[in-house]
Amino acid sequence: MGDRWQVEVDRGVCIGSGMCVAAAPDGFRLDTARQSHPAAPETDADESVLAAAEGCPVEAITLTVAGSGDAVFPPEE
Repeated sequence: MGDRWQVEVDRGVCIGSGMCVAAAPDGFRLDTARQSHPAAPETDADESVLAAAEGCPVEAITLTVAGSGDAVFPPEE
């Protein structure tokens, strides 16, 4: 892939299911309130991070290309 992604979690939407941590254990953490947050705000493009975003039951995870802001997930319609 070669891109770097900006990873954001909308903590107002996150329900703490932990599915993102299961899909990408190096990419996400749950805090003591069971709210998800990215392990780093920017990461190399990674299929497991994309799978975590796609698998989030409430679509709380947003991925954009670092620098350009182009949408990775959810895709622009």
